[in-house]
Amino acid sequence: MTDAQETAAETALRTSGGGPPDDGFAGVDVDGAPIPLLEPREGMPPVVADEDALAEVVAAFAAGRGPVAVDAERASGYRYGQRAYLVQLRREGAGTALIDPVGCPDLSGLGEALAGAEWILHAATQDLPCLREIGMVPTRLFDTELAGRLAGFPRVGLGAMVESVLGYALEKGHSAVDWSTRPLPEPWLRYAALDVELLVDLRDALEKELDRQGKLEWAHQEFDAIASAPPPPPRKDPWRRTSGMHKVRRRRQMAVVRELWNARDRIAQRRDVSPGKVLSDTAIVEAALALPANVHALTALAGFGPRMGRRQLEQWQAAVDRAKALPDSELPQPGQPLTGPPPPRAWADKDPAAAARLSAARAAVSALAETLNMPQENLITPDTVRRVCWEPPKEPTAEAIADALAGYGARPWQIDQVTPVLVAALTPARG
Repeated sequence: MTDAQETAAETALRTSGGGPPDDGFAGVDVDGAPIPLLEPREGMPPVVADEDALAEVVAAFAAGRGPVAVDAERASGYRYGQRAYLVQLRREGAGTALIDPVGCPDLSGLGEALAGAEWILHAATQDLPCLREIGMVPTRLFDTELAGRLAGFPRVGLGAMVESVLGYALEKGHSAVDWSTRPLPEPWLRYAALDVELLVDLRDALEKELDRQGKLEWAHQEFDAIASAPPPPPRKDPWRRTSGMHKVRRRRQMAVVRELWNARDRIAQRRDVSPGKVLSDTAIVEAALALPANVHALTALAGFGPRMGRRQLEQWQAAVDRAKALPDSELPQPGQPLTGPPPPRAWADKDPAAAARLSAARAAVSALAETLNMPQENLITPDTVRRVCWEPPKEPTAEAIADALAGYGARPWQIDQVTPVLVAALTPARG
């Protein structure tokens, strides 16, 4: 039994409405199999969908104790954008709450009530944007997925972590459903409530494991960086991320992708549906490659079949025609402006010395990550390594490389670990 599992064994957990085992590992039955977690320990909470009920939740959670487990459900693939359609919280002394952001779109009062608490999230960067939209912004957090990565767990999904660390099996069958559905079915709500049921227990076990490995301060630095990071800027030219874009070579064809993508985005936003439900990326690329002359030609292309109405076909053909009519000066340029080093595959031709530095640095960082038992990208981002290798300090001293890493946003623990191996990799061999 690992230290993390021993921590779990000390915790009184409930499954299927019953009490915890009297002895042994808390979440494992006599055969060693994980125990299914079927019901929240205090029963199913009601869905909070009006201001009066929300005020009661705010008061209860403000009076609660310790960290607060937080999760959010979105309708990715069904609705436009990434807004939250359900928010789940759990805190000692307050129990579990399920809040409907459609009925309660402003949760800033709840966010303020929890401002001094540590928020526990799993894969925090996925949920923080939609939580920020409704007024919930943590000042301190603990990310159980990131903690699992730093601790060296091979599988860090919530279900896998709960099973391997706590010995319970979460039912994950509703993760990709349309959470904008109203009313939300009871099985979905139960699934959502159980997602925060054990987050505090998981956090406590992972904290002890990280401390045992000497990585707890590293984790705190990572969590602080997530909590203090500003919202990402809008993506430049998002149409360039159309799936299959690599097939589109000519600027005129690229203009068709841009026009169709923008037209689709406007329609999807107006109808509040996922853009892929309006027109597929495959159809956009097919139209760009074919440059159809009219609606009849467009109809023959994949994604524009007979099920599509005449009016829809005409609006897509109009977008194609707009792109075809653009003067050359208004056509998009191939590729995106580089803000950093060129793609590594081009280094050998552009700068053989830089390519050699990158090869040595990658090997050194990979070996160090394996020694520390964590993914290489969590030790230091590949982009940071590329930037330092492409434009290294004139003198690759430890101080100069540490300054360069800090300039690219590396945390102090990363700088301490990575600087020595980068110094060795970037120092020219003496013949």
